[in-house]
Amino acid sequence: MKLIINIPAYNEEAVIGKTIEKIKKTFKNDFYTKRKGKVIKKKLIQVINDGSSDKTVKVSKEAGADIVLSHGTNRRLGAVFATGVSSALKNRVDFMVNIDADGQFDPNDIEKLLEPIIAGESDIVIANRFGGIKADKIPWIKNFLNQFAAKMISFFLSYKIEDLTCGFRAHSREALLRLNLTNNFTYTQETIIDAIEKNLKLRWIPVKVTYFENRQSRIVKSLWKFIGNGFKIILKAIRDARPLRFFGIPAIFFIFFSFIGYGLFLYNYFQEFKISPFLNYIIFSSLFLLLGIQLLIFALVADMIKSSRKITEELSYQNKKNKYYDL
Repeated sequence: MKLIINIPAYNEEAVIGKTIEKIKKTFKNDFYTKRKGKVIKKKLIQVINDGSSDKTVKVSKEAGADIVLSHGTNRRLGAVFATGVSSALKNRVDFMVNIDADGQFDPNDIEKLLEPIIAGESDIVIANRFGGIKADKIPWIKNFLNQFAAKMISFFLSYKIEDLTCGFRAHSREALLRLNLTNNFTYTQETIIDAIEKNLKLRWIPVKVTYFENRQSRIVKSLWKFIGNGFKIILKAIRDARPLRFFGIPAIFFIFFSFIGYGLFLYNYFQEFKISPFLNYIIFSSLFLLLGIQLLIFALVADMIKSSRKITEELSYQNKKNKYYDL
């Protein structure tokens, strides 16, 4: 079996060399030599350089990266992950672990993520930064927003999500073949929602993470822009994954209140047998009813589109499976 460690990188010359060296050192752990990791006969380190203007590529190669791929311009994290997955499939790997370049995660935790996948218990295992092991120096706003978003998505998908945005995660071959990305900005939220929709087995495992006070985020240039982009990604993903619920819940809400409005009109009308004083009830109830019916139509159309998309994705899955693994 073959493992690839994927490292997204953008202007990381100062830290990526140490991260690669630490990862290579973990390959000598008992997990790979005596325990479940023994099934992994080949281990590769892959760096996806996202248009860096520094010496990220040179340092990565000198530190021992097996594969270094570069984007001509900065295309953001989602595009980097897609490139990493494509390369992993071309190399016919059985497992891919994605880990940050900056050293905030401990490479020794890679084996914790891999173990359930090797055992066939999970398809994607995600590091949980909030699972009992306190994250050092995590910004409170990041902590709050992640947990709020995770609860919101959990409600819509009826699936408990423990950490929505952590990029440190391991993937089985099946997950790599199944996942489809449509967003360049980031991949963390979208892939979780996509995986749940495709009935892939997810698990979260607590890990220790250290945030560096002077570290400048390579993704979050503006907090509000990041929140806005993240919200749009989540909204689109939920719309595609649960169209009936996404459109149906507000549709039922509007129709319910339209009936209340009609009921109030009828109650008052039979009291005085006059329409004019209560005409507003009819107007607003009719608007709510029309809006509700329109949303119900959207729900049915979106559900039909979802069915067509599932057929297309299944064909894409079979094509990738035959192309890369001859299965």
